[in-house]
Amino acid sequence: MRHKFAVGDHVQWNSEAGKVAGTITKVHTHDFQFKGYTRHCSDDEPQYEIHSDATDHIAVHKGTALRKM
Repeated sequence: MRHKFAVGDHVQWNSEAGKVAGTITKVHTHDFQFKGYTRHCSDDEPQYEIHSDATDHIAVHKGTALRKM
């Protein structure tokens, strides 16, 4: 199942601290560096950069980890 989201979508995901919500700020479709690691993605399997609602934290997740709110 494909999970496609767009910039501005409000999403939720599970973290070690519980459920976290945020807004998608970027959609990556080509491999990129994030916090010293190469994140692999493609047009078919993008990764999403998300700004947390509760903090200034930026997270990156695959669509399978996200749920639209």
